[in-house]
Amino acid sequence: MSLTLLEAAKLAPDMGTATIIEEYAATSDILQAIPFRNIEGSGEHYNREDTLPGIGFRGINEGFDASTGILNPQSEALKTAGGDLDVDRAIVDQKGDQERSSQELMKVKALSLAWTRNFIKGDSRANPRAFDGLQMRVGGTQLLDNAMAGGPLSLLQLDAAIDQVDMPSALIMNKGMRRLITAAARNPYVSGHINYELNQFGQKVMYYQGLPILIADYDNTGADIMPFTEASGDGSSTLCTSIYVVSFGDQMVSGIQGKIKGNFGISVRDLGELETKPAYRTRVEWDVAITVKHGRSVSRLRGITNAPVIV
Repeated sequence: MSLTLLEAAKLAPDMGTATIIEEYAATSDILQAIPFRNIEGSGEHYNREDTLPGIGFRGINEGFDASTGILNPQSEALKTAGGDLDVDRAIVDQKGDQERSSQELMKVKALSLAWTRNFIKGDSRANPRAFDGLQMRVGGTQLLDNAMAGGPLSLLQLDAAIDQVDMPSALIMNKGMRRLITAAARNPYVSGHINYELNQFGQKVMYYQGLPILIADYDNTGADIMPFTEASGDGSSTLCTSIYVVSFGDQMVSGIQGKIKGNFGISVRDLGELETKPAYRTRVEWDVAITVKHGRSVSRLRGITNAPVIV
């Protein structure tokens, strides 16, 4: 059974670990939404469903034509994300343990933002220590071009990208794209079904066609994750961004996590004061990756420029 990080925090062995897990989720819309499954070993082998078997009708004394579906074998290796945080002993002596906790939460925020970038832009060819993100995984009929490649978002094409995903859960985009959709909802000639709800942290979440809009904002270096710097499908523009439609679930898009020190999930360990310098060290580690188990669990609409939305 898979759990989101917020659900997993309720089962954490101690309050400190629960706080760290909740902070991971609080910093990233995507980490709040994606479920994670516990797996034994160093990774997971699975079959991705691409084509269903055929069916038909038969007459009396006739047989059915044999048919099988197409399952493409996939392998996903766990990747270790994390880092060490050192806080000078003098700072703790002067300001108390709460200063150490504050520094730890800042580290966790940075790790969460780095993970979110990798979820979208990760490329194991460029960095073998990381897992592939959605941009590397989406192709074929799941990669759609905007109505005008290198033009304003077409709501018709966005609806087509949504229809290309079975049981869609959410849309993923940058803040600029969300602003353009908000503006379109105020335009009676464009419109679009928009509403708002509050999430677990009391944050207002925008919904389009009943799907929450998750924001891939900035990473741990402060750089935008999905800026308007992508190339359009025909190469006519390099001032574009994308929108992803994702179905989260065990058999769709989900995270996987392994064991560290005998426990699944995010590991938070106090290593105490170092011998080499007067500092306290906390180590945060997470053996993690993502799986895309269904061929229609994610789509990408590319070639969208920073311009008013059209129908």
